[in-house]
Amino acid sequence: MRFSISSEITPPGQLYYVKCLFISAVIYICRCLNSQIMRVAVYRKEHFNAAHRLNNPDWSDEKNDRVFGKCNNPGFHGHNYELVVKLTGEPDKDTGYVFDMKKLSALIRENVTQRFDHKNLNLDLEEFKSLNPTAENIAVVIYDLLRDKIADGLELKIYLYETERNFVEYPA
Repeated sequence: MRFSISSEITPPGQLYYVKCLFISAVIYICRCLNSQIMRVAVYRKEHFNAAHRLNNPDWSDEKNDRVFGKCNNPGFHGHNYELVVKLTGEPDKDTGYVFDMKKLSALIRENVTQRFDHKNLNLDLEEFKSLNPTAENIAVVIYDLLRDKIADGLELKIYLYETERNFVEYPA
């Protein structure tokens, strides 16, 4: 793409000024596009133990058993969940922190682990009275519990490990 400034519409005395102004604007835009904002991710890992049952009340027992298998046990089953909360943002110029990790730990403890640990998710948590407590849905609920307590300028991501091999990420 080429730009030209016509001397027919710009008086000769101002042509140099217009060219310099144009070049300055291009340089400024390039600097803005190329400037690197320092973003850092911090992670806090916590754990909780909880029981649940995967079940769709609109389905027959046979279909629930076929789709959810052992996870549809009417007597429930449990997991030792590992929760990783990731915050991404710019470190504070005074503290160097993206987020104070002691505060993040307390926030997770107060809003998640104290509510979820050693609970039956289906029976004890209001969020799962009408929501199937799959790992995916648990991660979304945890995100929703924490999101409004963390500054909007920080990106929040939840990683929830149901087993060593099975985990979910939200938002993906």
